[in-house]
Amino acid sequence: MLTLLKPLLVFFLAGLCEIGGGYLMWQWLKADRPGWMGAAGAVLLMLYGLVATWQPTSFGKTYAVYGGVFIVMSIAWAWYFDGFRPDRFDVIGGIVCFVGIAIILFWPRS
Repeated sequence: MLTLLKPLLVFFLAGLCEIGGGYLMWQWLKADRPGWMGAAGAVLLMLYGLVATWQPTSFGKTYAVYGGVFIVMSIAWAWYFDGFRPDRFDVIGGIVCFVGIAIILFWPRS
C-alpha cells in the first residue's frame, strides 16, 4: 500500500506546485495582482520541476501519468478557486484520464 501511496502523493504535490504556480502567475499577469504573486508562482513552478523528479519511474512514464493527474486536478482547482462548474463532459473526460492512468500503471505487461 505504501509503495502506491508515495507516488500518488508525489503526483498530488507536483500538481499543487504546477497548478498553484500557474494560477499565481495568471493572477499577477491577467488580474492585475501584486508582483509577489508572480514571484511566488515562479517559485512554485520551479519546485514542480524538482518534485516531479521524485518519481521512481522513467521520465516518459512519469509525465504520461502526471498528464492525467494534471487534467483532473486542474478541473478540481477551477471548480474550487474560480467557481467553474464542471459539466458531464468534464467529468467524463476526467474519468477517461483516470482510466488511462490505470492502464499505464497497472495493465499487465508481457
